[in-house]
Amino acid sequence: MSRGRVTTHHTPCPEGMVKCVWQGTITRGKGLPVAEAWSTSQLAELAGTTLKTVRHYHEIGLLGEPERAANGYKRYGVKHLVRLLRIRRLVDLGVHLSDIPSVEVADENRGLILRALDAELAASIERQKRMRRELAAILDNRASIDLPADFNALADDLPESQRSLLLAYSSFITPAAMSALKEQLSAPRSDVGARFESLPADAPDDVRRQLAVRLAPEARNQQKDHPFLGDLEASSRRKGAITQSVVVQALVEFYNEAQLDVLRRVHELLSQDDAAGE
Repeated sequence: MSRGRVTTHHTPCPEGMVKCVWQGTITRGKGLPVAEAWSTSQLAELAGTTLKTVRHYHEIGLLGEPERAANGYKRYGVKHLVRLLRIRRLVDLGVHLSDIPSVEVADENRGLILRALDAELAASIERQKRMRRELAAILDNRASIDLPADFNALADDLPESQRSLLLAYSSFITPAAMSALKEQLSAPRSDVGARFESLPADAPDDVRRQLAVRLAPEARNQQKDHPFLGDLEASSRRKGAITQSVVVQALVEFYNEAQLDVLRRVHELLSQDDAAGE
């Protein structure tokens, strides 16, 4: 061995990475390793996050401030990295930032928070499973994207106007009301219903009047079978004028002038029957 040359021994390190690093440093003739501080951006990179995120954790008190060098720059060490990685792990598990202090302390709140999170994750998994089933049905051409998922079996039997209406109504109608609608629409469509769907916008007045007279009994029977479908407040999961506006805009958008006139006449006939029965 020549004088002054440092020999590096490429020997295996069975006791782990820490000793490997330590041994490699010493065999290079450097003695004890010297820890180098990191900047904020370097810490963020090591933890797989962003500079903005690290600063936010400082602001809300989750991550302690490091010492500063003489030039004012922050000097992060491994304890900050470990702390940041712990925070990121909890965040990745779905823990809200405000709940992290409670989760880290083994008290009764920790169990409540984690059980609630587990329930949320279970619900999310079920939702994603349902989404995958729906996507599979669409990919296999067994489902339509312009109908609520539960109505796919009716896709071939419903005209485009009714499919569009159902999709719009699904934004506010309760699950029970949607189920009732499905039952109602699953019944064979009558001749008068088909006549209404094909009614042209320039249909003469007498045709509109006769069609309304024929539709009124069907509408009355539907009200008897599913009374809450006629009660917008009872069948809606949203309150206020927004529900009414969806119905009005949907009808105007998807039905022509003659069809809207027939619906108005049917409403008048039903109102007259109600008044006569009082």
